[in-house]
Amino acid sequence: MAQQTAAYDMMVDGVKVIVQPSGNDIVEIQTIIKGGVQNYPASKVGIESMAISALTECGTLKHDKNTFKNQLEKISADVYGGSNKNYSELRLNCIKSDFNTAWPLYVEALTMPKFDAKEFERIKQDAINSLKEAESNPDAAIDKYAEKIAFAGRGYAKDPDGTPAIINKLTALETKAYYRSVLTKSRMLIVIVADLDRSFIETKIKAMLAGVKQGLPFQLKKTAFTVVKNTFTAEKRYLATNYIEGVSGGPLPGTADYNAFNMAMRIFNDRHFLEVRTNNGLSYSPGAWFSVGATSAARFSVATTEPNKYIKVFNKLVAKIRKEGYNADEVANMKLSYLTGFYDKNETNTEQAASMASNEVLHGNWRRSLTLVDDIKQLTVEQVNSAFRKYMGGIVWVYQGDLKKVYGALYL
Repeated sequence: MAQQTAAYDMMVDGVKVIVQPSGNDIVEIQTIIKGGVQNYPASKVGIESMAISALTECGTLKHDKNTFKNQLEKISADVYGGSNKNYSELRLNCIKSDFNTAWPLYVEALTMPKFDAKEFERIKQDAINSLKEAESNPDAAIDKYAEKIAFAGRGYAKDPDGTPAIINKLTALETKAYYRSVLTKSRMLIVIVADLDRSFIETKIKAMLAGVKQGLPFQLKKTAFTVVKNTFTAEKRYLATNYIEGVSGGPLPGTADYNAFNMAMRIFNDRHFLEVRTNNGLSYSPGAWFSVGATSAARFSVATTEPNKYIKVFNKLVAKIRKEGYNADEVANMKLSYLTGFYDKNETNTEQAASMASNEVLHGNWRRSLTLVDDIKQLTVEQVNSAFRKYMGGIVWVYQGDLKKVYGALYL
């Protein structure tokens, strides 16, 4: 039924609202605040993440935190948020019959957060503990280090989770003021996956937006990332093994090469795993992926005791693909595998809404989530190979581990 009922969009008081009838009794609503790391300076990283957490963890002007959560628990409804480099979101998930109970709480969290000082100090400490835990995790640490080095001087170098030092200095008052500055109709997008009447939706959204200011026009800036030549940066860390990550360029969302490069990187991940682990035994979990966003990039990672052997295997693999390309069977199989995963992931209302939201923010086209299956099916082997050769250029390599084990010149 969901596939047979057409999705649509409408403007409600200056905010785009995207609606996908669901064919079930679940209501999923996601309110997006566009911008991500473009909304704040490097000196305030983490402030938006803290603001979004505070919406549901610090109470509202009508309910304290415990009362707010208890009312949601009575009907098994969820109101929660998140923040990434491109946008933040506040989500509502409930049963349709409980919507009239859950919706006012959702509106409170979004438009009437209290930012209670005592509760804010609690979530600050939780955030700081999480950051310190991530820093002690080698896989998380190498990811952050790679972004810091590769995107130096760019907005994308900012970590939306912040740093312990910056988070520690934030106050509830300052964070509340920041939230008010970005909660504008010009930055908002609302996605609804539910069987709700159009006029009913319009009435509810219009009432919710009544106290939200329009704000200045906003457009997410998308910037290309290109590496002219290889670089290598190393940091000594006392680890059981050595961690390496590479960052290269990739096509921007909304461009013709995007889907082709996505397929190219997924096939590369399989070949990378085969060569690095299966054929050469250099790592237990080598990875390669297309990191998408306002600044897209190809990324490669490995944990190994033999970093000098790894880069030789990597370079040989890239050279072989550049010369010979992928074959028709590889492309056909990856297209099938990808679409199977796409269908499986998008079985829930939550994932359907998330897909529409990200496609609208990054590609400027929420309908791409509905046409993606046909778009992928139409990709040719030539398009996939062309995209790989076009974007697989220079690589920013970073290394954490025993400096005596690596010869950096091999990575240049």
